[in-house]
Amino acid sequence: MPLNEGPRQTGDRRLSVNPFYGPANPVGDMAEAPPTHRLPEQPMAPVTAHQLVRDELMLDGNARLNLATFVTTWMEPEAGVLMAECRDKNMIDKDEYPRTAELERRCVAMLADLWHAPDPSAAVGCSTTGSSEACMLAGMALKRRWARRNADRYPGARPNLVMGVNVQVCWEKFCNFWEVEARLVPMEGERFHLDPQAAAELCDENTIGVVGILGSTFDGSYEPVAELCAALDALQERTGLDIPVHVDGASGAMVAPFLDEDLVWDFRLPRVASINTSGHKYGLVYPGVGWALWRDAEALPEELVFRVNYLGGEMPTFALNFSRPGAQVVAQYYTFLRLGRDGYRAVQQAARDVATGMAARIEALGDFRLLTRGDELPVFAFTTAPDVTSYDVFDVSRRLRESGWLVPAYTFPANREDLSVLRVVCRNGFSADLAELLTQDLEHLLPELRRQQRPFTRDKSAATSFHH
Repeated sequence: MPLNEGPRQTGDRRLSVNPFYGPANPVGDMAEAPPTHRLPEQPMAPVTAHQLVRDELMLDGNARLNLATFVTTWMEPEAGVLMAECRDKNMIDKDEYPRTAELERRCVAMLADLWHAPDPSAAVGCSTTGSSEACMLAGMALKRRWARRNADRYPGARPNLVMGVNVQVCWEKFCNFWEVEARLVPMEGERFHLDPQAAAELCDENTIGVVGILGSTFDGSYEPVAELCAALDALQERTGLDIPVHVDGASGAMVAPFLDEDLVWDFRLPRVASINTSGHKYGLVYPGVGWALWRDAEALPEELVFRVNYLGGEMPTFALNFSRPGAQVVAQYYTFLRLGRDGYRAVQQAARDVATGMAARIEALGDFRLLTRGDELPVFAFTTAPDVTSYDVFDVSRRLRESGWLVPAYTFPANREDLSVLRVVCRNGFSADLAELLTQDLEHLLPELRRQQRPFTRDKSAATSFHH
């Protein structure tokens, strides 16, 4: 989570309380204006506190119009009721809430089957707060397996992890926190993700694993996991190095099984040791829940699993967090039960149809060049056409925000820092009708943007808060 600083101003700003917020007498019940950065001296009526908080939150963006986030912004009311009923259950108290623990176990089994584990009953996994924690756990398992195989050299030798420069920031955090060298495959030309052969060439005896991304956050494209495994197979034949693969399927692991069934990327590939996904992305659950699965017990070193005597029962746990609500796990099971394979297929196909249709309409405007078309993840990225010089993607993002649309603009990483793009994430709840409204708003902006003398953006790094 982000680190927060204290107030930058020394003055004690106070919240303004409308007299009508008092529960009965607008004068007598009106509390003193509460401070913003220290606890008020006196309590206030719940209705007043609620209204003060609600008023301030009105300035947030509309989540349904946020096309920057992959995170689920709409669920059925029934799911919301279930989550409310489970918000007081601590996911870690498996002995106290055995049915919630059972629903977690069932979700792991369902994912193991969905991802073609050789023996779904032997696959091991757990829920997490999201893909970031799941990636940390997977990275820890890779490092511990490598350290066990290289006990005669470690801790003297420095482990490394190979991945594309397009990885989500959680992998950079993992390498920093766990003292692993990050070896990044750069982008080249129109290739915006990892190249299998280039990844294999970065591997050596200190490589704990290679990360393949099923759905890059930069442009929505799948990385070629099967080709990556083949390159590592060839590396093993030449050198004897046996390097496992982790698939970061934060988004694609809940899309490809339903829409791209012939794509081989999962446990069907013997070299894939572990997979993670975000239940709160295309798993269709509100934040925050993620999942980490290993193909078998051998892939997850037993010494990483803690068996805690907690509230009267022994509980195996592998997590960075401890206490967290069980509501999201229950919501995940509800969604699996509610939709089934056919339902997920229909929802994800609808999102892909919206993405591909919208991408085609934006391309037809003539001012933009598509990098991807939404035919893998329901996500597409585009930039201004070469002959457009009066405005840039940052101008477009800023102007769309005036209509409530949150469409991120950002520059690509090393080797393609010259490329700035807009990206649209189509999720469940972002309908064809909303896509049409966004396209119309974009089309209406173009005449004014074309009349600009030059792009208004001076500092591209500060033009948007979005980086992944």
